[in-house]
Amino acid sequence: MAVKQKIINDPVFGFINLPTGFLYEVYQHPILYRLTRIRQLGLSELVYPGATHCRFQHITGAMYLATEAIRQLRLKGHEITDAEAEGLTAAVMLHDIGHGPFSHILEHFLYEGVPHEEISLRLMQRMNRDFNGRLDTCIQIFTDTYPKKFLHQLISSQLDVDRLDYLRRDSFFTGVVEGNIGSARIIKMLNIVDDHLVVEAKGIYSIENFLMARRLMYWQVYLHKTSVAAEKMLLNLLQRARQLKSHGAELYASPALDYFLSQKMEKGQVTEPSLDHFLELDDYDIWSAIKAWQHHDDIVLSTLCRNFLSRKLFKIELTDTPASSDRIESDLKRIAGKFNISGEEARYFIHTSEVSNNIYDDSDYGIEILYNDGHIKPITQASDILNIDVLSKKIRKYAYAFIR
Repeated sequence: MAVKQKIINDPVFGFINLPTGFLYEVYQHPILYRLTRIRQLGLSELVYPGATHCRFQHITGAMYLATEAIRQLRLKGHEITDAEAEGLTAAVMLHDIGHGPFSHILEHFLYEGVPHEEISLRLMQRMNRDFNGRLDTCIQIFTDTYPKKFLHQLISSQLDVDRLDYLRRDSFFTGVVEGNIGSARIIKMLNIVDDHLVVEAKGIYSIENFLMARRLMYWQVYLHKTSVAAEKMLLNLLQRARQLKSHGAELYASPALDYFLSQKMEKGQVTEPSLDHFLELDDYDIWSAIKAWQHHDDIVLSTLCRNFLSRKLFKIELTDTPASSDRIESDLKRIAGKFNISGEEARYFIHTSEVSNNIYDDSDYGIEILYNDGHIKPITQASDILNIDVLSKKIRKYAYAFIR
């Protein structure tokens, strides 16, 4: 009996065939479906009103690109077994399940020093127990322990299906056209040499566009000043809530949020009970708490929440040097006087941090170009228009956010 094919209409890639059989069970799993309640771009909708897409849409697009990559590589004569294709597709679908509310923003608030990839792995292992080991290959590919290394490159490298989807998807929903990339052409230009993913020379211009788009998207979207200011404000109000909770204050919160406000989870404390609470947590827990906290007796928490909800965000400065201690002390005195609070309480109205990015890192499965005569060059040598030194240089800025 033929399996009925399910089709969805994706705004970026058009009609997509959903997986069948076991992979459809993975796609419909509650741990994965939770991503429908987590914004892909955190608080970027404060700058780009269209940026309300969720992580689940992203993994659907990445899944589609992974199946297209498998198809293209098979057409070029490379062996990818059905079990490997299933493992790769599952790994792509599950690579983001470790994200907390607002994606990257609360990554180190919930579990200090623990990246979302580690949480993703722990949740994959939990699902694997439920599926009686059917995710073994998926986990091996995700952790780069599977013999065929090019499969991991499709998930995590300088040119993976994750980036090929999110650049195009984020460009579409924000309206920042500079981020639009030719993902279909790049997929068609993929090949494998000596177990490494390479790009055929005909695709070099698409790769140059991809790298430039990534650079522009970082500064126009991912590290936009207003988005960064909102992120710092959100972190401050959650830190204030946690501090009040530690002193016995009554705070409205869902059980999942209350769990993480009541204790600071550090590396090594990613326990099964904490993961149970993590899986109950999404953007809506945070929004509902902030709406309630705007009426709290604590002037610091209530002011931060009211301002956050009405988009009266911190003013922010991104500079090449950190804010001076004199500047910070002056602002703290001003804020303390304005709200009649202590200097310690005034610190919740400022935030200092570093923001940085490096667009290209060839130490992490760099992009290689395959020429017709069989020789291979890294993109750093193959491109004659990209300044790879600029793209690969880690750009660091110092953020100083404060209430006016």
